[in-house]
Order: sequence, then C-alpha cells, then structure tokens
Amino acid sequence: MTAAQTSVLVLYNHVGEDEYEKLKQVDPKTLGFVPKYPIDVATTAEEYRAIVKGLRQEGFRARAVNVREDLQRLERLLRRNPPDVVFNLVEFFHDSAELEAAVAGLFELYRVPYTGSPPFALALCQKKGLAKQVMLANGVPTPKFRALTEPRIPRRHGLHYPLIVKPAREDASAGVDKDAVVQDYAELQQRLAHAFAEFAPPILVEEFIAGRELHVSVFGNDPPQVLPAIEFDFSELPEDYPAIISYEAKWDPLHEIYHRVHTICPAKVSQRAWKRIEAVALNAYRVCGCRDYARLDIRLVGTHPYVLEVNPNPDLTEGVSFMESAEHAGFTFSRALRRFVEMALARAPAPPIPA
Repeated sequence: MTAAQTSVLVLYNHVGEDEYEKLKQVDPKTLGFVPKYPIDVATTAEEYRAIVKGLRQEGFRARAVNVREDLQRLERLLRRNPPDVVFNLVEFFHDSAELEAAVAGLFELYRVPYTGSPPFALALCQKKGLAKQVMLANGVPTPKFRALTEPRIPRRHGLHYPLIVKPAREDASAGVDKDAVVQDYAELQQRLAHAFAEFAPPILVEEFIAGRELHVSVFGNDPPQVLPAIEFDFSELPEDYPAIISYEAKWDPLHEIYHRVHTICPAKVSQRAWKRIEAVALNAYRVCGCRDYARLDIRLVGTHPYVLEVNPNPDLTEGVSFMESAEHAGFTFSRALRRFVEMALARAPAPPIPA
C-alpha cells in the first residue's frame, strides 16, 4: 500500500473551551513583566491541523476528527469505514485520563492499527507508583517513594528530605507548584493536606533529586532509538522557587515562571553519562511496555540518571519536547509523523485467506 492509498484518521478528544484560544486576546504589555516567549501558543485545533498537514505532505490521506466524548461516534468511525491507521492523540475520555488506555483497547477490539503505546503501557504509566515499582523490580533507578491513600504519614517514614509531593494519577505536571517540594515534616503534613484536598489518591511522596532535569525521548521499536536529550535551565528562577518543571512553568504563558525556565537541546553531558542515560531509558521504555515513542523525565546526578516518570504518547507539537529532540536527530516534523504511521501499518492484521 502506497502513502497515497493510506487513510490516516488523526483522532483526538476535546470538549469545552480551549484555554489557549483566549491568549490571542491578551496584550503582553498588561502582564506586569516582559515575556521571553510568545504567549499566543498553538491551540488544540491548530496543533492537530499541523499534524494533518505534515501527514499530507508525506502523501497520506489524512483528516482530523474530534471524538467529543461520544463513544457512539468513536465506534462508528471504527466500524463503518475504518481508516487504515488511527493516529492516536486521545489522552482522556469522560474527563478521565485513566480511560486513555480504554480507548486504545477499543482500537484493539476493532483490529484497527494505531500509533503509539498499547493499553498496558498507557494504564501502567498512568499509575505512577505502580510504574515505579515495575521499574525498580527491573533495575531502573528511580527515587525512593511512598504512595499514600490517606493524608497521614509517620514522622519516621524512611525517606530523606527534601521531598516532592504530587498526585500519582495526573499528567502534565498537574498538582506540581512552588510548594510541592518540602523540607521537613511540618511542611510535608501541610502539603499532604493540600494534595488530598485537590486530587484523588494515591498521592506520591518522593525523594527530591537535586540534579539536572532532562527530557529523554525514545523513538521506534526494532530497535528503539534514544534521541538527543533536552535539558531544563532553571538558573533564572527566583531563589525561593524550587528547580522543578511546575505546571505554570510548563503550561501557563501568562505566568512569569513560564518565561524563566529555558531548554537546551542537545543537553551537554559526558560520554559516560550519556551511555548510562541511554541504557536506563531503553530499559524503562521496554519494561513499561512502551511502543513507537515515549518521553522520560530524568534527573541526572553526576553520571547517574534517575527516572522520574515514563510518558507514553507524549506531546507531538512541532519544535517542542519529543519533536524538538527528533529534529536534532535529523527527522523533519513530517518525516517523524510518517515513521509513526509506518510502524502502525506494520502491525496491521493480515487479510483473511479466501476460502
């Protein structure tokens, strides 16, 4: 099957107002500080149109469809005239990130090839505490932690301060802000009360690794390839702000912290450190069941990497995160998209043999 014969359904799920649409109306002069980066970032619809455009540049017959939380609509798309490949960008369903895996399971049931990780990996990595247990059991270094189901922890809890407190089943740095890093038991108790009031359990209490923060992306399957790493530069953060990728640093261009955290790609690390990063990243990618592409959040202390999280099906915005690393590895945006589709097509079930 040629690219021109291949139909690709770019599938996403979005309801309600796009918060980034509002940014188009904001005057940067009203922010109270001088923004370093544009505040008018791409909306959800613009990001998905860019992916469709890139796929069409590679010759595919691509179109984007918003499921809009409608299960019957999703089933009709898969049953009546199924595409050759679903480009899976569904990150939640019924406002639940935990149902991301269930949507991928529906593709499996309808035997429609799709890009990205299978249900197991999506479900496992959504449960951060369980994913860390799997990594530790398979020799992947990750910070010591405790997963709590109630806002109580003994004073002698076996972890070393400073600690970071975060929801165990949220994505995109949700619940991570300036006060997420705690220095003593009193601060830990206060932060746990806040976390349990805002988020469903479990809540993760993890040793805070005071090292270099890297995003390390893995691309492909046979064999997977570790892409050039992105390092986060925290040198312009206020003295009282911890060196972390908080929610506002990652997603809020109206917040000054967003403009105080910078990225460097490729990260400058020693050859010895890079060999360890590669080995750890590939091991984590495999044991978590990831496929096609993933991004790992890693802290590097000297030459020793620690995996904080594994993120299957991460953001694919052009020039950002995974795609920035892919571009430094020599892939154009459209060429990377093509690779995703080709990997999915290779998993297509064989046609039935005529009787």
